[in-house]
Amino acid sequence: MPHIDDPLGNVRRWLWTVAGLVAGMVMLGGATRLTGSGLSITEWNVVTGVLPPLSDAAWLVEFEKYRAIPQYLEINKGMSLADFKFIYFWEWAHRLLGRIVGFAFAIPLAFFWWRGKIDRALGWKLVALLFLGGLQGFIGWWMVASGLSVRTDVSQYRLAVHLTLACVIFVALVWVATTLLPKRESTGQRGKVFAIALIALSLLQVFLGAIVAKTNAGLAFNTWPLIDGAFHPKREQLFVLEPWWRNFFENVMAVQFNHRMMAYLLWFAALGYALRQMRHAASREAWILFALVSAQAVLGIFTLLYAVPLALGLAHQAGAVVVLAYASYHAARLGYVDNTRHRPA
Repeated sequence: MPHIDDPLGNVRRWLWTVAGLVAGMVMLGGATRLTGSGLSITEWNVVTGVLPPLSDAAWLVEFEKYRAIPQYLEINKGMSLADFKFIYFWEWAHRLLGRIVGFAFAIPLAFFWWRGKIDRALGWKLVALLFLGGLQGFIGWWMVASGLSVRTDVSQYRLAVHLTLACVIFVALVWVATTLLPKRESTGQRGKVFAIALIALSLLQVFLGAIVAKTNAGLAFNTWPLIDGAFHPKREQLFVLEPWWRNFFENVMAVQFNHRMMAYLLWFAALGYALRQMRHAASREAWILFALVSAQAVLGIFTLLYAVPLALGLAHQAGAVVVLAYASYHAARLGYVDNTRHRPA
């Protein structure tokens, strides 16, 4: 059996595991949003919030807190305790997984550093990721807080920041883990800038998708390829709010239209990149990436046509995670080929 020099194998596998947990966090967050559960826990108790209510009295206390916020008073008034327990579970599970992700990253990081498995350059990257993870926790509460006093839901601006930062962390984890693969021989960096640009476009599409989700723009104009009977709505339909920039975040038609146009741009960019990489080492991976982007576009179309049922909504969000994972993996390893397979034992 050939010998493979892989001193960072355990570090890499740890980062892949954390990336998987972050992907699960993104999916669970999507389920929390789609089930309307995000405001069911009205306080941020870092330690005591680990456990859900364990008695009938404790459940009634939590229910009373929820019954004091606008979402209950204006939308869910009359909700039963059983229904409250259902939405509470989703938000509690989401927060619990967030805590697990934090420990799964911080404790092994300290261990590997103590054992001398991480050099300074890699260490600073991982510390930056640890900081981003902590920041993500604060942003999550900042998002929830926006829906506890005046609004009946969370701010679309804050949701978009929360989801996009989660995806940035996921991309960074995949990227760093990929760079820790066994030593490779350089074959050039053809197309690397374009591959990174595809990641950036995908992250921008995630941001726009979050705006669509929080404004419920996916529940309107459920036709494709036309929107309200036209491929391109009239200017007066897209700019009805003042100041003009609010339309990109609050005008349902403009929000959905922008998400559609970005999807077209991303699809053509992925196609152009695959064509550019033909007859080069990265051609196969580039076409796989294009296929994943195409599948995600099809999922998005069906999600729109069926007015965002839970299963399709989650599948569409999962598709975005898969695209980001493969795009990040591909870009990080671009220009290198494995030099360990033929190494003598």
